[in-house]
Amino acid sequence: MIWLLFLVTFGLVALAAPPFIAALRALAYRQHAYEDAPATHRAKTGTPTMGGALFLVAPLAALAVVRDAVAIAYTVLIVGCGAIGFLDDWLSIRRGHNRGLRAREKFGLTALVALAFLGIVYESGGSSATRLFGVGAVPAWLWYGLSLCVILATTHAVNLTDGLDGLAAGTLLPPIAVLIFIAWRQGAAGPLAMMVAGAGAVLGFLLYNRHPAQVFMGDTGSLALGGLLAGGAILLDMQLLLPLIGGVFAVETLSVIVQVASYKATKRRVFRMSPLHHHFELGGWPETKVTACFWAASLALAAAGLFLITVTS
Repeated sequence: MIWLLFLVTFGLVALAAPPFIAALRALAYRQHAYEDAPATHRAKTGTPTMGGALFLVAPLAALAVVRDAVAIAYTVLIVGCGAIGFLDDWLSIRRGHNRGLRAREKFGLTALVALAFLGIVYESGGSSATRLFGVGAVPAWLWYGLSLCVILATTHAVNLTDGLDGLAAGTLLPPIAVLIFIAWRQGAAGPLAMMVAGAGAVLGFLLYNRHPAQVFMGDTGSLALGGLLAGGAILLDMQLLLPLIGGVFAVETLSVIVQVASYKATKRRVFRMSPLHHHFELGGWPETKVTACFWAASLALAAAGLFLITVTS
């Protein structure tokens, strides 16, 4: 039954996307390219955004199959992160010039949603919830702190990666596939159902988000997908594996940190532009080549993580 969720969510999103895109266009929920973005991105201005609202099909479909505390907590995280992204997107459109929520506001709201998720997970699992891959049981405070950092880092890393057609969605699928395998092997029905449904929704969305994109996911989608990835890792005790299987997202974030730190310290930039995908764009790579290479890197890192799991189990 759980594996049918993939086909169901894929089909629902694939069928719902065209009328939903038309509705976004009619409401004038359109993307405005950032002023400092590469010149090639100016043509993207006017493309409907906030298409990531379609991802909400996934947790609703999963809850129809599994309704335990873990599945409810996972839904709180995904929907809560998506709602924060929706607010940010809506304010950006209303105010113009991409002036949505401030970074500290997004982090603060995400932290509140994350703590609600972690609280439900801990109360439902007790001491058995506070485990880490390769380490075993850890103190509750350490589990809470690390897991909170994982959610904040992952949601905003996926958000940073969402800068090219299909980039974030396609990059997400390999690490989600690894977590699906782990959930299946552990018999974790709640995380398995949610991630299988999520993968189907992402693949259905990619039909319209691949180059040339007919719709963008917006922060509505990128924050929700970050919650999907982070939540799955936490529920399966794979927080420490996530930097490997989600390495593309980690490198994208690191490129921003390095760029900002270098410029503040030396007034020099390490990259042509950050996040890293823009560096390659300004180096003359076609957008489709950048996306394909990042997808391939994500697949390779996910395979490395899967190999590590296999040999250590």
